[in-house]
Amino acid sequence: MRKLSGIFLVGLCLGAIGAVVVTARHSSAAAPQPLAVTELVTTASATPTPTPEPTSTPAPASETEPSATPTPASKVDPAKVTAAALDKLVGDGEVSAVVFDRERGAAITSVRADRAYTSASLVKLLIALSALEQGGPVAEVQRMLSRSDDDLASRFWTAYGGPSIVTRWVTKLGLTGTRPPEDAGRWGDTRITAADIVRIYQYLLDHKSAAIMTALRGATERGADGFRQFFGIPDAAAGQEWAVKQGWSCCRPTRMLHTSGVVGHYIVVVLTEHPAKVDYATGSKRVTEIVSTLLGG
Repeated sequence: MRKLSGIFLVGLCLGAIGAVVVTARHSSAAAPQPLAVTELVTTASATPTPTPEPTSTPAPASETEPSATPTPASKVDPAKVTAAALDKLVGDGEVSAVVFDRERGAAITSVRADRAYTSASLVKLLIALSALEQGGPVAEVQRMLSRSDDDLASRFWTAYGGPSIVTRWVTKLGLTGTRPPEDAGRWGDTRITAADIVRIYQYLLDHKSAAIMTALRGATERGADGFRQFFGIPDAAAGQEWAVKQGWSCCRPTRMLHTSGVVGHYIVVVLTEHPAKVDYATGSKRVTEIVSTLLGG
């Protein structure tokens, strides 16, 4: 009887051990397993171009993450902006500026809006319109704008009409102070005014030119030539939503530095001309101070 009881006890022990093993295996099989997650990261400066964009460039704030503080555009006070105040900021240079309120449908600040300047790269807006209208390569047009690529601009200028690009859009948009360059091959010598650049932006926004506006929102900090193009609007409206096209050139015989674009519901255009002795760093700082003043910063 004792021998039989011992065998019985051993059996009970083995059965208990087996139950534990089965339970452990069941628990292990039922436990959730970690999933491999691939995160797709996008930035405001991403454009469909064949070359990667700089990753260190600060991008405009996302529409889904509004700033907790008032945007510079929300503090615009046209009463505080005078021609004398802007002249003081530009030093020995020349300045024209327009702030157009799209909600009111009117310019709330206008200083020498009809003074003519050499366009530098601002004429790329018209080149882009012509290229896209004629079925040009969207990704390359966007790269021309976001990186201010002169080689692409020259190629498109030749391919899509040269000076007739300017004259055609002058007629279509009713531009009053814009003229093609005297030297047909020098697209950057196109003559422009602040008032006309505002009209171009109105057209882009009213006609929902998505490809162009996407490129302007994705402007890179450095242009294709290495120039830092975040002066003016990007620096003055840092952390806010903006879309910009910048322009710079020297020296025939002066230095041009222009900033133009959209900040909130404002179209902002600042055109400046400086003596050649004023370096780009100094001129860029002046333009940023002008925009900051316009936006109430």
